[in-house]
This record gives sequence, C-alpha cells and structure tokens, in this order.
Amino acid sequence: MNFQIPPIIISHAEAEGLEQPFTEEEIHAALMGMNGDKAPGPDGFTVAFWQSCSEFAKEEIVDLFKEFFEEKSFAKSLNSTFLVLIPKKGGAEDLGDFRPISLLGGLYKILAKVLANRIKEVLDKVVSSDQNAFVKGRQILAASLIANEVIDYWLKRKEKGLICHAQDGLWGPVDEMDLVVYFQLQVSLFWSMGVPAGYFPNSRGLRQGDPLSPYLFVLGMEVLSALLRRVVDGGFISGSRQDHIAYLSWILVWFEAASGLRINLAKSEVILVGEVEDIEVLVVELGCKVGTLPFVYLGLPLGAKHKTMAMWDGVEARMRRRLALWKRQYFCKRLEKLRRDFLWGGGKHGKKIHLIKWEVVCTQKESGGLGIRKFGILNKALLGKWIWRFAFEEEFLWRKVIGVKYGQVGFGWRTKEARGTFGVGVWRDILKESSWCWDNIEFKVGKGTKVSFWTDHWCGNEVLSQAFPQLFALVAQRNASVNEMWDSSLGQGGWNIRLSRNSNDWELDALGELLHMLRDLRISLEEDSVIWKGGGHGRFRIRDAYKLLTGPLMSLPSRKRAFGWTRSQPKLLFLRGRLLGRRS
Repeated sequence: MNFQIPPIIISHAEAEGLEQPFTEEEIHAALMGMNGDKAPGPDGFTVAFWQSCSEFAKEEIVDLFKEFFEEKSFAKSLNSTFLVLIPKKGGAEDLGDFRPISLLGGLYKILAKVLANRIKEVLDKVVSSDQNAFVKGRQILAASLIANEVIDYWLKRKEKGLICHAQDGLWGPVDEMDLVVYFQLQVSLFWSMGVPAGYFPNSRGLRQGDPLSPYLFVLGMEVLSALLRRVVDGGFISGSRQDHIAYLSWILVWFEAASGLRINLAKSEVILVGEVEDIEVLVVELGCKVGTLPFVYLGLPLGAKHKTMAMWDGVEARMRRRLALWKRQYFCKRLEKLRRDFLWGGGKHGKKIHLIKWEVVCTQKESGGLGIRKFGILNKALLGKWIWRFAFEEEFLWRKVIGVKYGQVGFGWRTKEARGTFGVGVWRDILKESSWCWDNIEFKVGKGTKVSFWTDHWCGNEVLSQAFPQLFALVAQRNASVNEMWDSSLGQGGWNIRLSRNSNDWELDALGELLHMLRDLRISLEEDSVIWKGGGHGRFRIRDAYKLLTGPLMSLPSRKRAFGWTRSQPKLLFLRGRLLGRRS
C-alpha cells in the first residue's frame, strides 16, 4: 500500500503571503497583540518592555526582521530559553511531578508571533476538519462534544466500547513539513535554586510558551490523521476486531519513528464503556492504564450527567477560592452571589449591604453600570452559538457526528428534536436555544437547492408561508426549494408559483404582491448559506447575542447612575449618589 500523503496545495496568493518580506505594520500589530505580563527570558526583557518602547526601538526591531528574512537565520542567543520546572501538585518529588515551562526571550517571542500569525491564516486550508484545536474559526470544544455524544449513544443502547485518552508530545524536529523557515538548534538555560545552572541543547522539538508550538503540533498531528484516513479509505481497517489491536500498536510506533510524535503510554488511559472483554490483552499490548467514567477531557467531564449539580462543584470551588464563600442555590445563581458578595464585601465573612441593585450593576458602562455579564444569559448565548455553528460549519467532523446521531430536518440546517431519556449528551440542552437563534438567522440564497421557498426565512421580514397564508394553503409543493420555484425557461429566468388550482380574483392581489417582492431576486451559482441578523456583519458573535438576549440598551437617568468612569483614570471606579441608587 502507498502511504504517501497527497500534498494539500494553497493558493498562489496565500503562498506569496507566507513568503513576502515583513512589514513594519505587521510587526507592530503582532507586538501589541501579545500578553506583556509573562515572565522574561534570558535577555531579561518582558514583552511589555518592548511594547512601551516600540517607537524608540522600532528601527532596530525592523532591522532584525529584515536580516532574518534575508539570511533565514538569527543570532543563536535569541533562541536561548530559561527552563523552569513548575510543580503539578503539592509535595512534588519526582521529575515527572513537574511541568517544564520555557521562558523565551522577548525578541524571539515577537519573531515567532509574526510567523505564527502568518501560519494561522492558512492553517485551516491544510488541516482537515478532524482537528479543531488552534485552527482559526474552529473550537476545541467540538472534540469534547463529539466524545460526550458518542458515550451517550453507547450508554443508552447498552453497547460496549473503548475510549483512548492519550498524552503525547513531539520528540523530534518537524522540518519535513516544508515550513516557511527552519529554526536553529534551541538551547535552554536550566535554573537551580534560583541561580542559572548552565546551558544544554534541547532534545524536544516544541516548547511550551513558544507562539509557534501550537501550530507546529497541529501540523504534526495532521500527518497521523492523514495516514489513518488513507488506511480507512483503502479498506485496510473497517470496524474493530481484536486483531486490530496489533495494527493500532504498530501505527503508533511507526508514526513516532516518522514524525517524532510519541504517545506517553504511562500517562494514557483506556476508558471502558460497558463490560469490554479481553481488555487485559489491549492493556498489555499498548502498555497503558485502565480508566473509568466519568473522566476529565479538555477540562470538561465526560460521561457524567451534566444536570447533576455535584458535577459542577469543582468549577464553583475554583471560583470560591478566588472570590467568596457560598450557599447552595441554582448553579448560575450561586456564581452570581459570589460576584455580588465580592463586589460589596471583598469576599469577607458575613452578610454585606448591597448598595446598588444587581440589575444596575449589570447595565452597560455607558449607561451607568459596570457591564458585568449575567451568567444565565451568557450561558444561553454560548449554547446558542452551537446552533449557529451547526448551520454554518457544514464540513466539520463534530457536525457530522451530531447529524448522524440525531438526524436532520429538511435540507440539513438543523437537527431533529432530541427525544428519550436524559443521558450524558449535551445536544438535547443545546437545542433548547433553537427558537431564539433561528428567529435571528436568515438564508442567503445561492443555488437555492437547500433553502425552502415557503418555510425558510430568505426573503422579506418573515417566512413566506406566514406572510402569504392564503397562497401557502393553495400551493402544490409546500416543501419545494427555492431552486424548484425558479423557472429558467422563462426568458432570463423567473419565478413560477405553482398552485394546486386556478387562483380566484381575490387571490390575485396576494400573488401579485408576492411576485413584486421577488422581482429583484434570482438564483446564482453560489452555495446557499446562513446570515446572522443580530449584528456582527452576518456572523454570530457572543457579545451581539448577549445584547440581543438582554433586550434594548437601558440608559439610567444621570441622577441614578451608580458608577462613573473618567478618561484620565479608565480603570478607577468610584461610587456616587449612594442614597439615590436603589438597593438590591
């Protein structure tokens, strides 16, 4: 079998964008977009220093980039790194109990950030829809959604299955992937008891803290993803049998040899769903541990009933440590209480007087509040974005999984209603936000093959079946697409409203009004798509959805404004008119 991966070609313009000389504007935008408060590297300068001195040191920084572009290299000292070991837990003793963090030099960070910004603009073109992490326009939570829905599917049908929870890292260079530039050998400076203990060359290809590392890791994983697709497409693996265990083990071994990606089997787990036979054979073959449900994946619990309040106690505990004590209430209300108590009492024990109503505190800053978001409304906006993404992200893996599990309605823009008992899947709760989301979504018609002429919102202020109920009662095909209602044989094309009978005189006015509404509309060769009407230039944004759910902006009278902001002190909050504001 030929395991050669077919190349993915980006456009000529995109290739030129990767290889063009660095511009002053590009460098400045990357610098100002970085977090300046991170610990400094061997050069002793934080990114905040370079940000504050950007005008003064502008010429020197631009010259550094110019030299790097022409020579394809830079001074070795720029790539040196402080390697700091951070304990993963209290009482850390073994080396494995520490997490190595690389503290990079400020100039190298700027250089790597500019390169990372270029790579991420084309990463979605070369990385398959199977991967969601670090790719612009995708969300890593899609992987968690897929895993939870698969577990829910197995549990409800009492089927058996295995979930491999792997820990990995790149153990070699990734210079076989035709990147824009080849970096020199990295050198780390190890600290012992707060004192530099000497230099040593790195043996690993990626460093945590390097702006380029996430994108290089994704490219490395794409190699494994492409190889597995070739194996499946070639029919070499179909379904799962016990003799496939050896194949899986060899795939991991050969991939490690080819790419440098090593699975840390000592930290990896095989999670059982149901009673799985011969699990000992798999554990011995792979050399990993056996885990149980629920477990944490990407920071979220998998296989746990999310409606159980105890499952969220860990989130509350982390917030409680930062803010204040708590009392048992509904989850969002419990978190809201933490914030209210912290605002008025700083997290101290005992009941504190709330000087201003919480509704006023949550009002926008320009209207006299603090602009604090309510958790309940924010949660609705976050869930609503998944409704939008299902309609917008047609080719993504998570969408295909959800579509197959729940089935799709009409032309596939949304899923069927989730029925049956509650399990560990979350899509059923996400669907509760469908109504308000679809009230703010309309269709942009291209070919018209995936948009319903009568029941989808694509023309006017409402769906045509509601705007013209008398005509809708007479139509021959109520489920007809826009494309089916377009008659290309009518000269340059035109709309052909097919009724089940001849129209009466009193129905001609409605028919004429409909045709008048459609007079400037026609189909095209573009694909049909969705548009978000709630702001954001046609794309769903959390802040726009939040404003939509909170209603029109409420402006408080000046005498009732509780908080004021000044330009000279933008972060200084002061309270005025305490007695005028209503208490909560």
